[in-house]
Amino acid sequence: RPVRFIVPYAPGGGADTLARGVGNSLSEILGHTVVIDNRGGGGTILGSEMAAKAPPDGHTIIMVASTHAVVSSLYKSLPYDPIKDFAPVIRVASAPNILVLHPSVPASSVKELVALAKARPGQLVYASSGNGGGSHLAMELFRSVSHIELIHVPYKGTGPATIDLLSGQAKLMFGGLIGTLTQVRSGRLKAIAISTAARSALLPDVPTVAESGYSGYEAATWYGVLAPARTPAVIIEKLNRSIAASLQDPKLLQRITSQGADPAPGTPEEFAAYIKNEVTKWAQVVKHSGARVD
Repeated sequence: RPVRFIVPYAPGGGADTLARGVGNSLSEILGHTVVIDNRGGGGTILGSEMAAKAPPDGHTIIMVASTHAVVSSLYKSLPYDPIKDFAPVIRVASAPNILVLHPSVPASSVKELVALAKARPGQLVYASSGNGGGSHLAMELFRSVSHIELIHVPYKGTGPATIDLLSGQAKLMFGGLIGTLTQVRSGRLKAIAISTAARSALLPDVPTVAESGYSGYEAATWYGVLAPARTPAVIIEKLNRSIAASLQDPKLLQRITSQGADPAPGTPEEFAAYIKNEVTKWAQVVKHSGARVD
């Protein structure tokens, strides 16, 4: 029987691209057809609910992103539990965000930005892709560790947010690496920090936020594969080994790195612990920010 690979996003995004790459390799390794099933809508809730309620027989898996660890804090109620109703298979990849500034901002490092923000409390405007989105929460986590006051302006997507940042209406933002790389290299934006624990090979001279004085800071956009809870361990292990093997495929590696991401495979147990930590961490950030989606 075919393996149904649910993607809780519309076609064309990062999760969809990765799922198609993994699915192609997985088909060859397993000898089963892997069918991508895009179920966008409801802030990933629609597709995630379908995966959570599917038979736990190994014929349904789902590609989730870091949003999976945040939705339970953003929404008043969910039709599934993001931890209890899923069996983690493997973390596939992790991608950084970049802390970028408009060139008019008189700061060239995290230390200088924090000093400026403290000198002008509540005056600097930061843009985000939307209330409760990755760029919003990455900045809220930064605000909480640096103790600075900023004005948040949420936009309907990364594109509009970047446009206003480039025009100078907003002064800073945590942007996706690929989406802002061209503007950084052209000098239209200043990159002062990377949100992940390690530097990016695409911008090796830009330090991490942790290196810049805030040890432990990490706000990665990650992607991983889950199965319905109670899927037999033997099936989870087979899927884990197969997907880990697929991540050695040069074509898939190129897809991952072209998005500024890095492969991040590990065991199901490691991924389970990682998700639990992410749920706890972002629940605190959401509470501190007051973000809510109705």
